[in-house]
Amino acid sequence: MIEIKEAIKEQNKEIAHLIMMAMTDECCRYFCGEGYSLKDFYRMMCHLVEREDSQYSYKNTLVAMDGQQVVGISVSYDGSRLHELRRAFVEAAKIYIGKDHTGMDDETQAGELYLDSLAVLPEYRRQGIAQKLLIATRERARQLHLPRVGLLVDKGNPDGEALYAKVGFKYLNDNLWGGHPMKHLILPPSA
Repeated sequence: MIEIKEAIKEQNKEIAHLIMMAMTDECCRYFCGEGYSLKDFYRMMCHLVEREDSQYSYKNTLVAMDGQQVVGISVSYDGSRLHELRRAFVEAAKIYIGKDHTGMDDETQAGELYLDSLAVLPEYRRQGIAQKLLIATRERARQLHLPRVGLLVDKGNPDGEALYAKVGFKYLNDNLWGGHPMKHLILPPSA
């Protein structure tokens, strides 16, 4: 039986792996400096998940558990805190992946719980786990008194877009992030 729980710091390696899965290898490489690899990016993500002041913090993560195994994640945070939380990524990127991301575009704003990363292990997909994580994320928005959940989905990811639509996400506008054309989708807490 799959349970959705608050993450703990000791799950950092599993969470980092799933965040990178959500981002895709191509996107992770895009963020890396010359001569740096996905292994370097993974080490950075493990570090960022352990921190409490990072957008990727375990404190911002819900995990789907099958017994003691992390099989899925939802990483979300208050969009009004983006710049504050991103500082940890910018600092870590200089050290771990040799690139300065100080001028990175904003992917969210105040007024939404931003769903940064959603991923489920391949062998656990198509079992409703992502939907459970999305519903739990919507509940988190309610608890934080935020009017909506927002996310960016790559325009080349129709399966992801279909999943979000199934839960009630609606198109808001177009966006460009990480070098990819994206759609900004939102889910009101009462959807």
